[in-house]
Amino acid sequence: MAYTILDTSNLEAYLFSLPQIKSFFNTDALLINEIGDGNLNFVFLVTSADDASKQLILKQAVPYLRCVGESYPLSKERMTYEIRSMERFSELSPHIPKIYHFDEEMSMIIMEYLGEHIIMRKGMIDGVKYPKFAEHISSFLAETLFKTSSLYLSSSEKRELTAQFIGNSELCKLTEDFVFTAPFMEHETNAELPELSDEAERITKDLELKTKILQLKHKFINRCDALIHGDLHTGSIMINEEETYVIDSEFAFVGPMGFDVGALIANLAMSWVSHTVLDETSDYADWILRTIEEVWQKFEKKFLQLWDETKESALFAKGFADTQIRKAYQEEYMLALLRESIGFAGCKIIRRQFGIAGVDDIRGIEDAQKREAANRLAIKIGERFIKEHNILNNINNAMTLIKA
Repeated sequence: MAYTILDTSNLEAYLFSLPQIKSFFNTDALLINEIGDGNLNFVFLVTSADDASKQLILKQAVPYLRCVGESYPLSKERMTYEIRSMERFSELSPHIPKIYHFDEEMSMIIMEYLGEHIIMRKGMIDGVKYPKFAEHISSFLAETLFKTSSLYLSSSEKRELTAQFIGNSELCKLTEDFVFTAPFMEHETNAELPELSDEAERITKDLELKTKILQLKHKFINRCDALIHGDLHTGSIMINEEETYVIDSEFAFVGPMGFDVGALIANLAMSWVSHTVLDETSDYADWILRTIEEVWQKFEKKFLQLWDETKESALFAKGFADTQIRKAYQEEYMLALLRESIGFAGCKIIRRQFGIAGVDDIRGIEDAQKREAANRLAIKIGERFIKEHNILNNINNAMTLIKA
């Protein structure tokens, strides 16, 4: 079928043209609701009119940036990379929803509806604790990052994987523009926040900060460590107290591992900022800090365990390194990964204060004075992360930068 933008007027007919989907619903009528509030795509919840338990999610990319409009063209082929990454991730981790159908020509994917889960960001705004999250997300990160890297794959496998995602250049450029560039200069897409004009002016003139941002941007553009999600924040996670699922991987490409780890840390840190400003006595803020620490510690342990189990890869030929050399390299590698993760987290935090698409954790604070206080605290943490990430020795040092 030639590309057609789907909406509530034509979606039912399209779905009934797909035999496997028609069989799934086993009905003559569907209830269709647009539910997406993301920056890029349209998302629909489709329910059988005869059986409310039969539900699927349909997601379609349109040829522009949804949160800006048709004035900002964006290739709809980005959905191709979400499909490819979701398929690869699902082979490596149980924390991916089931895919029922996809169509690259239509830039569309149909997947499992996670009706008993909510977007993690929303749950965290409400102060919900997720006791299994650190365990689940650390497993997802360790499995997907390690097993798509040259620490695990052969040279030919790694190069083939890189080639499959090399075409996702538009969304990579989007990240280059909106994470590493526009928020740190005067730009038409930045949020209009007159109360933060002093901070914005200071940041645009900060030589040390902008030099370090350029170093991190260079890593983002040039490194090809592993297949990364590319936009791993709490709005890209569906969760309840028992299960965790990662969604929305259209930014996926073979890039620096620390960008995924850092994006997650950044969004957890911004939730901490929100709860700290709104209620300084809240034990929820303490839970968030423990969670950040646990995510890194569990990720590091699982990543190293996978590495120890792998005897040969593109990087490590058989007989090249004894145990002592291997351990020394692992320690150096993991420290560098922690440091760059924190640096990327800093860019993500500041970008969410000044740039397009802020986070509801902070922009949703109704009290203007507290919202401004949250913005300023987040900026301070982001600056510390960027300026000091290269001198950190462990995750506890990063926790100190948050609380300082």
